[in-house]
Amino acid sequence: MASKTDMQRVFLALWPDTESRAALARVAARLDGPGRAVPTAHLHLTLAFAGPIPATRAKCLSAGITQLATDTIELTLDQLGHFSGPRITWIGPSAPPQALATLAERAQALCDDCSIDTGPAQPFRPHVSLRRHADPPSQDRIDPPVCWRAATVVLVESGSNGHPGRYRILART
Repeated sequence: MASKTDMQRVFLALWPDTESRAALARVAARLDGPGRAVPTAHLHLTLAFAGPIPATRAKCLSAGITQLATDTIELTLDQLGHFSGPRITWIGPSAPPQALATLAERAQALCDDCSIDTGPAQPFRPHVSLRRHADPPSQDRIDPPVCWRAATVVLVESGSNGHPGRYRILART
């Protein structure tokens, strides 16, 4: 069993370019109600959450991330939603492209190849978290949408010693 200091809390994600990141931050700033915006530097679309895992498994993900290289995926982020348990307001595509679902499947397969148990299978719900400790948004669509030409996949460590915190990119496609 790995010690706490040998653990890394990691996830695989699509990483926005500067322009898309700024557009997402503007949407988060315009949302009404309580809550706090996710830091601009933390905006991403999770493909697979590995969670707290031994550092050796994180190295396996890092070594295999080139398998997730992708052609540009055109994302139209136009739908707002809310996860009531963690009280997170998010934005996502109302019509996710098949290429995005396929990329998420490939990210899950990489986790499987690295012997990472990501828990019970859940339907992939592509989204970018915008606000935490938030109430549901007053609208369910935004206009104009955020158009993101997504092409960069990253392996991100969130925090240290397996606990949530600051983001650090460990590898990228």
